[in-house]
Amino acid sequence: MISKLPNLRTWIEINTKALHSNVERFLRLIPEDTRLMAVVKSNAYGHGLVHIAKALLALRPTRRGLSTGGSFSEGGCFGVDSITEGLRLRRENIKSSILILGYTIPDLFREAFRKELVVSIADFNSLNEFGRLRDKPKFFIKIDSGMHRRGFLPEQIKQLLSFVQNKNLKPMGVFSHFASASDTAHKLHSKKQIKVFQNISDQFKMAGFDNLIRSMSATGGTIFYPDAHLDMVRIGMGIYGYPPSPPPRRNLESELTPVLSWKTFVSEIKEIPAGSSVGYNFLHKVKSKSQIAILPVGYWHGYDRRLSNKGEVLVCGRRASVIGLISMDMVIVDVTGIDKIKVGDEVVLIGRQGQESIWADELARKIDCSHYELLTRINPLIKRVEV
Repeated sequence: MISKLPNLRTWIEINTKALHSNVERFLRLIPEDTRLMAVVKSNAYGHGLVHIAKALLALRPTRRGLSTGGSFSEGGCFGVDSITEGLRLRRENIKSSILILGYTIPDLFREAFRKELVVSIADFNSLNEFGRLRDKPKFFIKIDSGMHRRGFLPEQIKQLLSFVQNKNLKPMGVFSHFASASDTAHKLHSKKQIKVFQNISDQFKMAGFDNLIRSMSATGGTIFYPDAHLDMVRIGMGIYGYPPSPPPRRNLESELTPVLSWKTFVSEIKEIPAGSSVGYNFLHKVKSKSQIAILPVGYWHGYDRRLSNKGEVLVCGRRASVIGLISMDMVIVDVTGIDKIKVGDEVVLIGRQGQESIWADELARKIDCSHYELLTRINPLIKRVEV
C-alpha cells in the first residue's frame, strides 16, 4: 500500500482489485447474453473518470460475458452523464462504446457524431433537432416508465414511433430507470415500471425495430429484478463497492468491496487546556486537557462541513473524533490518548487502517445524506492513485 505521497496533503487511492472483483460479482448475477455497462458518470461517482475507465479496460473477466467475451474493452461499454465526459474519454484514446445518459445540447450532436459517442434522446425538442441533421450520431431513446424525470411518456410513444419512422431514424436502443428499485416498500411500483417498459419495447418491435438494446436496470434493479436484466444493465455505485440506498437485503451487499480510500496526514499536534474552544464560532469546547491534531484538508476538498463535531477519522489504527467547525482547508481532531501519534502520520478519512474502517455510507448516515452525494462531492482535483 502507498503511504503518504510526496508533496501531497491529501490523496485518493483506487483499489483496482476491488473494482474488478465487484464487476465480476455482477457478471455472475446477470445472464451470459446481457451486456454490462459501467457507469462512470460524474467523475466515476467521485472515483476519477479516466482512472476507473482505464482500470476497467484492463479487466479480463473469468466469465465469458460482456457480450463478446475476452476483455472489457472488447465487450464492455461506458455510461457518462455529458458529452464533456465522453470527449474526455476519447481524448484518452478510449475506443469503447460510450452512451451519454444525460441531456446533450442539440448544437453538440455533430460533435458526438464526429467522436462516435452515443447520445440519448428524451424529448421531442431534441428529437426535432436531431432529425434535421445530415450526420447523426447513434442514439438511444429514453422512456419515462414512472419515475417522471427524463424520458418520453407512454402516451407519447405512438407519436414518437411515427416521427422516428417518417424520418427513417434507427435508434440503437431504448432505456428507462427505476424510481426506487432497491426499496422493497415500492415493489409494486417497480413491477409496474417493468411492465410499462416491456409494453413500450414491444411497440417498438411491432413497428419494425427488432434489434434494439433494451436496458431497464441500474444497480438496484439488477440485484432485485432479474426479469428486468434484458439486453444490458447499467451498473454504477455497485462497481464502486456500495449497494444502492437503502441497502438491499441479500448476500451481494456483503460481497461488494469499496474501491475508494481517502487519505491525508497529521500536519500539527498540540495540547490545549480544559475549557478551550476549538475552531470557528466556538462550536466545540473541550472538557479536559486535550491533545488535538490538525489535518490539512477541509470542505474545499469535499470533506462535508456537516461532519463538524460528528465525523471520525482513523489514525494509528484508532478512531479520532472531528471536533469544531470544519474549515475550508483544515480539520481538527481529538487525539487524546493516542500516545504514539506524531506529525506526518497517515490519516484515513474514508477507508481502512488496521482493524478499523470508515466507509462513505457510515459518514453519510451521520449527516443524513447518501453515499452517492458524499463520494461525488470529493474534489476532482485531488490526485487519484491506483493501489
